[in-house]
Amino acid sequence: MQEYIFLFCLAIIWIIFAVVQDLKTREILNWLNFSLIAFVLAYRAFYASFTSNPMFFIYGFFGILFFVVLAYLFYYGRVFAGGDAKLLMGLGGILPYEKASDYLYIGLGFVFLLFLVGAFYSLIYSFFLIRRNKEKFAKEFKRLIVKKQNWTYLAIILAIVLELIVFFNGFELYLSLYGLFILLFPFLYYYVKAIEKSCMIVLKTYRELQEGDWLLNDVKIGRKIIRKSVHGLSGEDIKLLRKSKKKVLIKDGIPFTPSFLVALLIGIWIWLRYFSL
Repeated sequence: MQEYIFLFCLAIIWIIFAVVQDLKTREILNWLNFSLIAFVLAYRAFYASFTSNPMFFIYGFFGILFFVVLAYLFYYGRVFAGGDAKLLMGLGGILPYEKASDYLYIGLGFVFLLFLVGAFYSLIYSFFLIRRNKEKFAKEFKRLIVKKQNWTYLAIILAIVLELIVFFNGFELYLSLYGLFILLFPFLYYYVKAIEKSCMIVLKTYRELQEGDWLLNDVKIGRKIIRKSVHGLSGEDIKLLRKSKKKVLIKDGIPFTPSFLVALLIGIWIWLRYFSL
């Protein structure tokens, strides 16, 4: 396990730099993400050569490839922005794989931990967003409840049916929690959508635009249309917008890199404790 200590320290340092960049500019520069991948592969290659253990390099190499696939899925599913997806790729190479099945247990386990931490972090972050936009959030939340009331009624009916099935069939009581989840799910959806509409749509001037910003709507400039895309604004798009001096609505996001740092620290603690046993 000692061979992974350097990789863990390397990843922590890189993520700290990524967090600072993300919080300051809402962007993670490519050189930071790609240099992490390069350092991870270089260290694994050197250690594998020094110890005559080629599997140490091979496991890390395929770990990165595995996380590249996951990163593309999350990127095109609009779960992660480009910088977050590239950071995830690098972390795929630092995990302590010892056999092929570890890609599922350790690799996917880390991704699950990342999303779990991210859910708590996003919930806390959303409270601060709501504090700055109380009236807009309350108005949008109420509007969604009224507009989507059929969903609410359906959730109530499904929750009652499930509770009755659990009660009359003598199932374990913990199954009744699923009924509570079904009941709360529509309101969780309204909460997320209300935050998105009231707190995360910002009007940016042409001077404030950055590559990767997500347009809320297509923008027409003369005969050309800049379409909203999963890739965000390109450098050429920004030049056109600056030339026309347009203001555009941008769909902002929550800086997610702190979740990477917390998830990695928790993961390291688990791995060190597990291997020490």
